[in-house]
Order: sequence, then C-alpha cells, then structure tokens
Amino acid sequence: MHRTSLLFFLIGVILLLALTQILSSTTFPSPLRITSASSGEEMFAVYCSSCHGASAKGGSGPDLTTLAKRNDGRFPAARVKETIRGDTRLDAHGPSDMPVWGQVFRYIGSGSQLEIDVRINNLTGYIRSLQEK
Repeated sequence: MHRTSLLFFLIGVILLLALTQILSSTTFPSPLRITSASSGEEMFAVYCSSCHGASAKGGSGPDLTTLAKRNDGRFPAARVKETIRGDTRLDAHGPSDMPVWGQVFRYIGSGSQLEIDVRINNLTGYIRSLQEK
C-alpha cells in the first residue's frame, strides 16, 4: 500500500514539473487584452506590433511587409496561419519568442474553434494587406 502511494506521488510530481516546464516556455501577453475577432488591424496592434512594429516593418520580430516579396510575389497565407496558430516554429522566432496565438485565441474565445479560425483568418488578411507592392 505504501509503495502505491509513493508511486502515485512521484507520478504527480513528474506531471506537475512537466506542466510547469511547458507553461514557462510559452510566452503570453500580459495582461491579456481581448480584441474583436473581426478586426485584423486591432488584433495586430494589440498582439503583434510590440515585436513586429506598428507598421509591421520589424522590431524584435521580423518585417512582415515583405513576406510576399520573399516568396516570389505570393503571400504565404497558409504558412502565416500555421505560424500564428503555433503549428510552425520559425528560426527567426527562436525557441519561444513568439506567443502561440492559437492557444491565446482559444482562451479568449472560450475554446470555440470557429472563433479561433475567424481570428487567424482576419489577422492573416490584415498582414496580407500590409504587403509591399
């Protein structure tokens, strides 16, 4: 009986340490400001401009106005969406510099996949509108 209790205690400690490590390596905005899901511009200003600059020309994060230019004139919408969602990690962002906005949007939208998709689509559309000609 004592061994079983000790085993469960050790498993609990390991799980707690793993969860702590995961949460500490994920960057979230603080404090989290809720924006309109329909406004890519507002989301960019609140969530992205601190790293990518108000005009998206870069700062501590890369210039987002040249994404199409760097991709033979085609805006890489799928890659942008994957990056925002957190499905893709870019070398330019390092191991954990860019927040995983899919998780943040899931929290803001109370887990609604539809709202997450609307936010990511609208934010991607706004970034597309900022591309240099």
